[in-house]
Parts: sequence; structure tokens; C-alpha cells
Amino acid sequence: MRVLVTGGAGFIGSHIVTALAALGHEPVVLDALLPSAHGGRSGTALSVPGAAACFHGDVRDPALLRRALRGVEAVCHQAAMVGLGRDFTDAPDYVACNDLGTAALLATMAGSGVRDLVLAGSMVVYGEGRYDCPRHGPVRPGPRRPADLDAGRFEPPCPDCGQPLEPGLVGEDAPVDPRNVYATTKLAQEHLAAAWARATGGSVVSLRYHNVYGPGMPRDTPYAGVASFFRSALERGAAPRVFEDGRQRRDFVHVRDVADANVAALTCLPGRAAGVFRAYNTGSGEPRTVGEMAAELARAYGGPEPVTTGEYRLGDVRHITASSRRLTSELGWRPQVAFTDGMAEFARAPLRTPVRA
Repeated sequence: MRVLVTGGAGFIGSHIVTALAALGHEPVVLDALLPSAHGGRSGTALSVPGAAACFHGDVRDPALLRRALRGVEAVCHQAAMVGLGRDFTDAPDYVACNDLGTAALLATMAGSGVRDLVLAGSMVVYGEGRYDCPRHGPVRPGPRRPADLDAGRFEPPCPDCGQPLEPGLVGEDAPVDPRNVYATTKLAQEHLAAAWARATGGSVVSLRYHNVYGPGMPRDTPYAGVASFFRSALERGAAPRVFEDGRQRRDFVHVRDVADANVAALTCLPGRAAGVFRAYNTGSGEPRTVGEMAAELARAYGGPEPVTTGEYRLGDVRHITASSRRLTSELGWRPQVAFTDGMAEFARAPLRTPVRA
């Protein structure tokens, strides 16, 4: 199968290219080489190991897209700005890159006849994860208040009785509640893809990634994930700085497992009904706290030990962990990289250096 991988030179995209090529597929890469993710490569010739062809440019360029789509049977759309960024002034860039970029890609696909799409979704569309109150059962807490966070009250209370809540695993049918700009753009991407599928008879799988980590993450950038922040600090000889009290629950999934999930989704698409959008959580299934992750990474690296700071970012949620049962049961995917093994590898894996403005 010939597959266009947008963002195929990036952190996750390059691992997808490797996984596709290893199975005899023909990955075609389209990547704008954004400075926030690609270091000194910006402005250089694009070459990705395993790619059958490479196109350096933006998904919003219809002429370039038409060339990249020639002979392609499916698209794996990874190109996006990620992370919380600096502040709300990033909003126009996020919307232009993630939502306008996706709309441009889908419009060109509509005219090209390519009808199979795998989308890089995200768990951020849920906002806070699943919570249960002993008295009221499943509840959805509202946004956390700055006054509570300033006072160190990080756990969201039951909105009905104010009692502590028990976090659990969120499923794909949970209500969506994006709570920052990035999350909003990721949900908009899904809505655009679903509308495209209905209008064209296409098939879409959205893989809602949880906290992806592994070799090739960008270093020292506000657009990277927490694992990259900690790994960059250790490389500088500094202690990882853990926000809040370190007890935030997340699902850390290795990038090679995520690449395998994309291959499984691409393989299943040709047999799917037309006009269908389907979302799948993509996580390890083993919730960990951010403090546990920082400690495991520091141990594997050889120190220094993490420092819990009590700081917070208003756009962060407290707990969000996945149930990936739908992905395992419907597509036959299983995560292969154990948490301790993955962190041991990541502790010494090379990171990519972004361009600084």
C-alpha cells in the first residue's frame, strides 16, 4: 500500500514511516519541517529513512498536495502543532496549522479520489478524564479554579457535593470537553474529518493518542510533551521540575506502539463501510502519575531526582487515562513496550533540537 504520511519527518510520523516500510508498504512523506520540531533541518532538503518519496512543504499547498497524493491509497495525517504552547497568542498559529491545514488536506483528497484516512487525534479532546463520586456516581467536574490551584487544591471535587472523586479510565464515548486551544483544534480536526467522510464516502480512523514518548522527541520547546521536558532537564544536569503535587495521572505510551497502531488502522481501512468515522483511544492501559514517570526516568538516566514544585498551568487537566479496549478488540493492536523498558531506552535516546527564534 502506498501511504501519504503528513508530518512524516516528525517525532511520531518518522516512526510510522519506519513501521510501514518494514512491512513492505510505500510511505510517502510530506512535511513542512516546522522549526518548533525539526531543529537545524528547517530549510534543508527533506529525506526520511524508509520513505519511497519526500515532499517538503505545507499541507495547505494544494498543488504540492496533488503531487504527493499521486498513486496514494491512504493518508496518515500526523502534521500538526502540538502541546500547550506559550500562551493564547499562539491560537492563530494552532488554528491555521491544525484546522485550516486539515481542511485543505481533506479538500484536496476529495478531488483526488483518496478515501481512506488515519488521523492523529488526541486524548485532550476529553478535558478531564472519568471521575466517580461515592455518592453521585460518574460526574464531570468543571474547570479547575485558579484560587484552588494557588492554594494547592489540585484535585477537582464533585460538582454536586464537593467530596473527593476517584479517577478512572475514559472511553471513546465519553463527552468531549476541550479546555485549551490545542485541544479545541484537535476536536475540530475530528469534526472536519467526519464531515469529509460523510460527504465523500470516505473512511476515517482517529487515534486519540495519550502521552506519547520515545526516541526523537524535540527538546527544550514549549510545544513538546512532559516526558521531553524532563529528559531535556536531565541532559542539562538539572532536576526535572514536576508541577502540582506530581500525582496527576496520565497514560504514557511508547512511540513505536503508536506507530504500530497507525499501521493497524491503515490496514483495516479498505474493508470499512463508507462514510464512517471511528475514534480509538491509543494508550498503554497502565496509568502512571507524572511524578512516577519523572522518578523512573531520572533513575534510568542516573539522576538528579525530580523536584515537585507546586506550579501549575491553567490549561492542564488533573487526570486523564485511557481505556484502549476498543482498539485492542476491533483492530487487534496490543502495546508491546513496557513502561520501565521504554523509560530506560528514552533516558539515553537522542532528542531533536528545535530552531530558536
